[in-house]
Amino acid sequence: MNRLFLPADASGRAEARLARPSPLANALTLAAMSLGFGVVQLDVTIVNTALDSIRSALGGGVAELQWVVNAYTITFAAFILTAGALGDRLGARRIFMGGFALFTLASLGCGLAPDAVTLIALRAIQGLAAAILVPNSLALLNHAYVDPKERGRAVGVWAAGASLALTAGPFVGGTLIALVGWRAIFFVNLPIGLVGLWLTKAYARETPLHADRALDLPGQMAAIIALGALAAAVIEAGARGWTDSAVMLGFVIAIVSGVAFVWQEVRTPQPMLPLILFRNRLFSLCALVGLLANVAIYGLIFVFSLYFQEINHLSAFATGLAFVPMLGVVFPVNLIAPRVAERIGPRATIALGATLSALACLALLPMAPGTPYWALGLQLIGMSSGLGLLVPPLTSTLLGSVDKSRSGLAAGVLNATRQTGSAIGVALFGSLIGQPDAFMTGLRLSLVISAVVLLLAAGIIRWGGAAHGER
Repeated sequence: MNRLFLPADASGRAEARLARPSPLANALTLAAMSLGFGVVQLDVTIVNTALDSIRSALGGGVAELQWVVNAYTITFAAFILTAGALGDRLGARRIFMGGFALFTLASLGCGLAPDAVTLIALRAIQGLAAAILVPNSLALLNHAYVDPKERGRAVGVWAAGASLALTAGPFVGGTLIALVGWRAIFFVNLPIGLVGLWLTKAYARETPLHADRALDLPGQMAAIIALGALAAAVIEAGARGWTDSAVMLGFVIAIVSGVAFVWQEVRTPQPMLPLILFRNRLFSLCALVGLLANVAIYGLIFVFSLYFQEINHLSAFATGLAFVPMLGVVFPVNLIAPRVAERIGPRATIALGATLSALACLALLPMAPGTPYWALGLQLIGMSSGLGLLVPPLTSTLLGSVDKSRSGLAAGVLNATRQTGSAIGVALFGSLIGQPDAFMTGLRLSLVISAVVLLLAAGIIRWGGAAHGER
């Protein structure tokens, strides 16, 4: 039937029915996207569990370990906006599959790395691939699930799949390290990548192409320099001191590059990051909360990994077991978060999650060398529960605040801010614990900083909601 003879809304519904895939195809698309996000998250906890083993095998100190983690997160954050725009331009399915293939090959390279420098370089390539995977997986979900409620629940499953990977990572990583060695933690990505590629090719629908989306290469370079210089300055501050000339130069380069990035985004006709998006208060609040939450949680995961292994002298396997209850709770909380948001409102749910994590951080302040795990477990579970509660409504709300044609870009902004937060958290908290005799002081200061930024996130999201009369 010719759409000219239908009302606009009726023709749109007819097209939606014709284009809508079967429930099975949607479910398998969701499975593929969850594998893509899951393998990205798996490397966070597996690598943190292996930090002591990697240092023993390849040498180096806390700074090198920070770079093993942050080479990944910096390239993740720096390239994710371009990756989202590239998916909008060339098709999210095509770009997602390229990212999955690159991630799989980089994982193979990490497992074969002969030294720390090579490992750090390959981790950077993994981060680039992760930047491609995450926004395009969300873009594919956003186009597969038209109904907002269905999309919210699909995002909850997507986040839960990543949470399951986070939970399995320490146990699987610790087991592999004990039985085979630390290199096996990267080889485990190979079968996941192959399955994810097959499912995507067989069941995911390609998104509409937007050939007018240009790539902002000057903005991309400025973003890389700004994030890299900021992370380098904070990491080196732990060894050199915050007033060291090289550290100060790093901060200056980061500031100048950041200003250059904003200037480029303002003046270019097709910016990597359209600043007009931030005129939408809802979009801005969600992006800021994502950054603050990751500063706290992922910075603390790095610190706790070293606390368990270096201060309490746990093995890699025991450290993996120590993280399982903490991360395991995220999975069921992710699943119930969309229903909580439907009941009390997404902003209230996000604020509740951030507050719960902040209170748990404060409850961990009495910890000391040799503190038994049973005295820490409940607080660690509370901290991760808050993260599990806030991520699904945060993601779904931000995606719902923009037009579908910008879904890849919006997902990229959220994940860029979150990964920037992770890089800042690891760099900052790692610098605070960098000196052996100051580890516990640095850990407690990290907990206080985390509580403050999480409470700030809760206040921001609630204040913004109150200003608009929304929940």
